[in-house]
Amino acid sequence: MKTLVCLLLLGVLALYATADVDVTGKWSGSFNITAPNGDLKESTALLVLKQNGAEITGSVGPNEEQRFAIQKGKIEGNKITLEAQDDNSRSIKFDLVFANDRIKGDVNMSADGESRKAKLDVGRMK
Repeated sequence: MKTLVCLLLLGVLALYATADVDVTGKWSGSFNITAPNGDLKESTALLVLKQNGAEITGSVGPNEEQRFAIQKGKIEGNKITLEAQDDNSRSIKFDLVFANDRIKGDVNMSADGESRKAKLDVGRMK
């Protein structure tokens, strides 16, 4: 009986902990792109996110002047997935993790049969 009560309590605590995650706000940091030939291009990233339950809307881009609308976004626990399209009709897919008040992860961009990968690391702007 004690084991069952402990398991139920842990389950409730896990649900409560994930409900506290809110990524709403502005996030800025690095966006490092790896070209098909292996060259690395360092850039910046700006995410403006609005979370409503598990749904995330907003925009992504390198700065305030160049941002692209999030077409599909969600958060499950600490995992975030976003999809956007840039001005050149490139598909941008983000597979991210929220931890220690930072969002980090992999970004895949593709258009016309060409793809590029990037690493994103952003922190909440104050």
